[in-house]
Amino acid sequence: MIPGDFWRGKTVLVTGHTGFKGSWLSLWLSSLGAKVVGYALRPSQASSLFEITRLSELMTDVDGNVCDLPALERVVSRHRPAIVIHLAAQALVRESCRRPVETYATNVMGTVNVLEAVRRIGMTRVVLSITSDKCYEPLADEAQPHRESDPMGGHDPYSSSKGCAELVVSAYRRSYFANGNPGIASARAGNIIGGGDFSDDRLIPDLIKAALSDRAVSIRNPEAIRPWQFVTDPLAGYMKLVRKLWDDPGRFAGAWNFGPLDAPSVTVAEVCDRVGALWGPGKGWTAVPDTDMPERGILLLNSDKATRELPFMPRLSTDQALSATVDWYKAWNAGADMRAFTLRQIRDLGQQEA
Repeated sequence: MIPGDFWRGKTVLVTGHTGFKGSWLSLWLSSLGAKVVGYALRPSQASSLFEITRLSELMTDVDGNVCDLPALERVVSRHRPAIVIHLAAQALVRESCRRPVETYATNVMGTVNVLEAVRRIGMTRVVLSITSDKCYEPLADEAQPHRESDPMGGHDPYSSSKGCAELVVSAYRRSYFANGNPGIASARAGNIIGGGDFSDDRLIPDLIKAALSDRAVSIRNPEAIRPWQFVTDPLAGYMKLVRKLWDDPGRFAGAWNFGPLDAPSVTVAEVCDRVGALWGPGKGWTAVPDTDMPERGILLLNSDKATRELPFMPRLSTDQALSATVDWYKAWNAGADMRAFTLRQIRDLGQQEA
């Protein structure tokens, strides 16, 4: 587990703290002694990690929309965060196809607003903006892992909006923060899995919901390959990058990939089969192609830069990630204290900084 000396006593603003990754990160930072301030909309699902772990008891919880610049400015001015980690987003591909205007507003202008609030108030030392592995323009050879220098793009509104957010971060860094004050970076991770994700139209939550209701789950693209990784691995990478930015913003500003331990990653069908075996008897899954969804067959990340320069290496294999994820949902289904269980997974599965 990452030692808390660096984080202890520092005020950290986490946008999107009520979401899946934001809740894991906020719980982790709180356990390390950080003064976490969260800014986000209320969870949209009936169940959420934020509510299940009673996270609002451990941090300052602000209900707000990143599309509201004046509200963001008030939060930054009042709390004066030393570190800002921007996770707030419309994070679902299918939802982006249904609601493109809202997706671009949140993912692009929301990023502009966070950076603008930091620029206007002028009290922050490090900003890390979290985007997605889907920010990249697809390569002619899909089996070629994306590097940080690859062009931004994306065929659907979600992917495109994440590419746009990367361009926003780059423009603000070069236009306003070229002196490294604050140090600004972006992080691109793959298909992050773990307990407490209850979003619709995501593979692991769909598999768990189907298992609990004793029905088969419909899979759009079972042969698709994605960079699966357990949530503690990319979060540990983000946290290490923040520390490096704190010490040397000139060197560590820029874009960073955080991919999984396995290369190449396994297919969607293999994930379905492995989750089914871990969970126990159930209806399994069926392939139901959806030609209306623009999806890539293979999406891989090259994380050589993080391995070489931070240095940072993920800890868990795909099999270990799936096992830990199913363990979380089994504990939740059994009525366990999920704050304690999640903190235990952070302690046992997180990693030391080098």
